[in-house]
Amino acid sequence: MSADNSPKQMTPEQEYAFYADPRNQEPQGPPRRRKRPLSTPVPVRFPADLLEEVKRAAEADDRSVSAWIGRAVEHELSRSA
Repeated sequence: MSADNSPKQMTPEQEYAFYADPRNQEPQGPPRRRKRPLSTPVPVRFPADLLEEVKRAAEADDRSVSAWIGRAVEHELSRSA
């Protein structure tokens, strides 16, 4: 753990222990709002093997599958712009 107790420098086990302490559950700073509202959900289907790869990649990036896919789409769209 870093000197400033930054959760970004912790393992998942250390994060769990850190946030299990009620003193570390108080919000810090002003609330953060989304930059823009989200649209309605878009159902997307993947072959099972591809979905497993996406899940592993999302977990490695510490993101949800939805956030990981959204980031991948943004990346692809920025390449063609």
